[in-house]
Amino acid sequence: MSRVLVTGGASGLGAALVAQFVAQGHQVLRTDVGTTYDGDDGPYLRLDVRNPADWEAAVAWCDEHWDGLDILVNNAGIATGGRIDVETLDEWDRVVDINLMGVVRGCRAFTPVFKRQRSGYIVNTASAAGLVHPPMMSSYNTVKAGVVALSETLSHELRPFGVTVSVICPSFFRTNLADSLQGADDAMRSAARQLIDKSPRTADDIAAVVLAGIAKKRFLIIPDRPARAAYLTKRWARPLYDRQMRKVATKAHRRAEAAAPRADTASAAESPTGPTHG
Repeated sequence: MSRVLVTGGASGLGAALVAQFVAQGHQVLRTDVGTTYDGDDGPYLRLDVRNPADWEAAVAWCDEHWDGLDILVNNAGIATGGRIDVETLDEWDRVVDINLMGVVRGCRAFTPVFKRQRSGYIVNTASAAGLVHPPMMSSYNTVKAGVVALSETLSHELRPFGVTVSVICPSFFRTNLADSLQGADDAMRSAARQLIDKSPRTADDIAAVVLAGIAKKRFLIIPDRPARAAYLTKRWARPLYDRQMRKVATKAHRRAEAAAPRADTASAAESPTGPTHG
């Protein structure tokens, strides 16, 4: 039985991972940004992954209650995206702080624990967007690719201390992650929400495959067929991959151009000073 900490554990993939771990008999500390959690399947701790003090508190909790930790799951994250000239720099700062630096802070906080124990397991949630890079998703692709790079780096760096590292790279699946979508690029946000909401896969489907990958200590866990197909196409059939990405870009540009007049008209109607751009 392992001692497990999951960030972003109150909903979506995080909640599904917690449920899977608990079902297998592990001790799980569920963490999330909310001050409270209504569930009764184990302890809960507020943890904002942007706050170093919250990470220190999480380490202290694990030391006090468990005398250490076996598996750290850096899962907390938000959805974002947009065209490079539309998405704002503030939006970039937000997704970097949560999706990338949140993982970095978690790894930094618990690496001393794992080194002291001479054992441990870091599981970082990235995305298929960390392996393949569709257009109109610059910020999301960038931070998820960073999580993949960080994970590979630590898999080598921490191996002498008995620490294993895995990175999870799913494609779209149904989750409340779409609720975190915000930003200036309305057309791209709408398209991303449709892809999430219409996916045939659920968070529970993804979590089951992830735990199987963890049990086998796989570094790269790609838990669904579309993500694996995209990754293999990029790796072994690059011309085909490039053609597909260019088709995606062309369709997205047309969709955005078609939506622009309606968006401007709506904004003008709502604002006495004319169109505005958030």
